[in-house]
Amino acid sequence: MLNQSAVLDRVFHALADPSRRAMVDRLSRGTASVSELAEPLRMSLPAVVQHLQVLQDSGLVTSQKVGRVRTCRLDPEALTQVEGWIAQRKRTWESRLDRLGHFLEEQ
Repeated sequence: MLNQSAVLDRVFHALADPSRRAMVDRLSRGTASVSELAEPLRMSLPAVVQHLQVLQDSGLVTSQKVGRVRTCRLDPEALTQVEGWIAQRKRTWESRLDRLGHFLEEQ
């Protein structure tokens, strides 16, 4: 459980920044070079690379360098873990609300 918690912490940290979320959004449509990811952002290329490093450290993004071009892609496994964590909390709250609803109906 602790290992999963560390993974989730890294993913949520990575997604906390709007620029990184924009990169994840772009990568959800397919692979992109670092230059393509940097194009819509108002920051230097080194800053984009730093953001990409956070995304890679979280497991959300992988990259491959061919020649002078580094191509990035989204790794859906990290998102699957987050989705599972959120789904568990949703089920818990839905169950609690259902019990509350049944209790209120009996009153």
